[in-house]
Amino acid sequence: MEAMDLQELNQEEMNDEAPKVEAPPAILTGDRPTGRLHLGHYVGSLRERVRLQNSGEFEKVFIMIADAQALTDNASNPEKVRQNIIEVALDYFSCGIDPAKTTVFIQSQVPQLFELTAYYMNLVTVARVQRNPTVKSEIQMRGFNADVPVGFFTYPISQAADITAFKATTVPVGDDQLPMLEQTREIVRSFNRTYGPVLVEPEALIPFGEAAKRLPGLDGKSKMSKSLNNGIYLSDSTEEVAEKIKKMYTDEGHLRVEDPGKIEGNAVFTYLDAFCDDHHFADYLPEYANLQEMKEHYQRGGLGDVKCKKLLGSVLEETLEPIRARRKELEQDIPSVYAILEEGCAHAREVAEQTLHEVKDAMKINYFDDAALIAEQSERFSRS
Repeated sequence: MEAMDLQELNQEEMNDEAPKVEAPPAILTGDRPTGRLHLGHYVGSLRERVRLQNSGEFEKVFIMIADAQALTDNASNPEKVRQNIIEVALDYFSCGIDPAKTTVFIQSQVPQLFELTAYYMNLVTVARVQRNPTVKSEIQMRGFNADVPVGFFTYPISQAADITAFKATTVPVGDDQLPMLEQTREIVRSFNRTYGPVLVEPEALIPFGEAAKRLPGLDGKSKMSKSLNNGIYLSDSTEEVAEKIKKMYTDEGHLRVEDPGKIEGNAVFTYLDAFCDDHHFADYLPEYANLQEMKEHYQRGGLGDVKCKKLLGSVLEETLEPIRARRKELEQDIPSVYAILEEGCAHAREVAEQTLHEVKDAMKINYFDDAALIAEQSERFSRS
């Protein structure tokens, strides 16, 4: 059968009703360990994870350090991934992720995820993966053509294994990752329809607010990114943050204090939108009641960029100082941080093993656990 025929057949099957599986509220999320985490991560996911962890809305919260996924495009530099495991863990715990409430684990240390990936690969066509817009854009961004690594090409399937292994009902994602989650939902429906109701179909949790969706880099033009080196890191010192804010993009037409300035595309005001509350003005700039008043002054002229950046520096220092202090404490006992990760991996394996057991039962590849099969074959051969 041609690829297009398989693709169309697959889509028709997806439109059929699949059995639904109910599960207690649970979250799965994570990050690739390719560098320290920055303010973009904090606004886009970290502070929301802490809120969700403490909300009591979810029975289980899992956060995965996705080292195996990071190796799909860093296979020639495993040391980069290895060194950044601890960096990401320190950022998590210093921001308020509590290992008593949240299981933090390392992807490569949970082998059940890779076995699930292998089974799910049989439920997805090459044509379907090729149509995934996130895969397309990331292949283009990394300059892959026909030489795209198979592991990178198929990582939507690996991601489905990560999510379903922990029966996550909710997955916090940005808009750009929605196609990846839809791929997971399709795999869940296909599996449940083919083998029986085992897997849980997850829902997306989209970050609220434009700043949370896309915090720009210091240049004001690109998303804050480790690869572009245009970010403020959670572990940056007070001096490093101040120096970076000083160089931040504002409005190139705002040459003099008296010139009217633009808010749109002005990175300083985007950051203030993300971090600033009314109390900050009472503490640091009492001549304004709130950010809206300050914006209006900037737009009509008479407010300089230096003053705006000074406020931003004070606001960010208030956010980052406790994170920085907690990180320094954790850095004094690195073996304990690794012990927390090891415990998280053990728990993750236990949960994933239960799901894998159910998957293999449904697929009828649980040969040695199936007493009925063994009895049936014994009877069949005894009659021959």
